[in-house]
Amino acid sequence: MNNYLREHLSFDQARMIVESADEGKNLFMKGICIQGGVRNANQRVYPVQEISRAVNTLNDQISGGYSVLGEVDHPEGLNINLDRVSHMITEMWMDGPNGYGKLKILPTPMGQLVKTMLESGVKLGVSSRGSGNVSEDGSGHVSEFEIITVDVVAQPSAPGAYPTPIYEHLMNTKGGYKAILTSKEVQGDRQAQKYIAESLLNIISRLQ
Repeated sequence: MNNYLREHLSFDQARMIVESADEGKNLFMKGICIQGGVRNANQRVYPVQEISRAVNTLNDQISGGYSVLGEVDHPEGLNINLDRVSHMITEMWMDGPNGYGKLKILPTPMGQLVKTMLESGVKLGVSSRGSGNVSEDGSGHVSEFEIITVDVVAQPSAPGAYPTPIYEHLMNTKGGYKAILTSKEVQGDRQAQKYIAESLLNIISRLQ
């Protein structure tokens, strides 16, 4: 039976590069999305051939016109929650033993949150979401691996630390809930967007 598998990489582990295109209209994150051939923090080992096959399958879907969407934080299960979508994967490829990806930040409420954070210098990591079989002999080797998507996650403050979910943190922070509601209701309104940006910057300063 296939297991639900999540593997987190910090900003530095993913060697993440943030770049803009089209005169700053589009923002991208690019880097390692999943590591092959090494034992990770979850004590699992993804053989390079498994990573390569999964990356090629996902890239074929993207090339065929399928939109691979990703979310903020660690959603439960393999389903994509549209209200939490922040980006789409535009490309995946292999470089050495690792699977790399390029994420395009979307102009959704959660995408605007990620964009504001990145432009403010916040270091965000990535977390692959997929399924596969984990050997029961203690080796932790994964087989029949399939990548569903790659999500954007907060940078752990120390080794072994779990990231605070950004969305829930906002919902429970003064001004955060109002900013999210406003962003959903008045997209395209410059004055409202300015208010949201200022509110989020204040919240971001407390997240770091």
